[in-house]
Amino acid sequence: MPSVLIEVRREYTPEEETEIMEAVHSALKSAFRILPGDRNVRLIAHAPHRFMCPPSKRQPDRYTHISIDAFEGRSLEAKRNLYKQIVDNLEELGIPRDHVKILMREIPHENWGIRGGRAGCDVELGFELQV
Repeated sequence: MPSVLIEVRREYTPEEETEIMEAVHSALKSAFRILPGDRNVRLIAHAPHRFMCPPSKRQPDRYTHISIDAFEGRSLEAKRNLYKQIVDNLEELGIPRDHVKILMREIPHENWGIRGGRAGCDVELGFELQV
């Protein structure tokens, strides 16, 4: 059920964009044990002058910011696993480990309107949040 926004500082090919989104989604499936079809991943490519990054980055065009909104309840260990898996997966695509910033926001279930306008706390999700 997480909602993900990936922001990058360069244009990628459609295939590369899909690989980046899949890399993040794969990490979510593994670390948070979400269902494989539970996809809500977006990617926005900014012009570099519209997306500042730390000047110390060796490859500023590869700087990647990932925002994840998720139901609250995952353990610290699950979050650590998620962060590591995302960075590992993106490194395989040429994005340096120290060029990835991940922001996790946990939102109470009742603050999500899902599956036809129902509160998240009223829905059987099909997966466990306490991982």
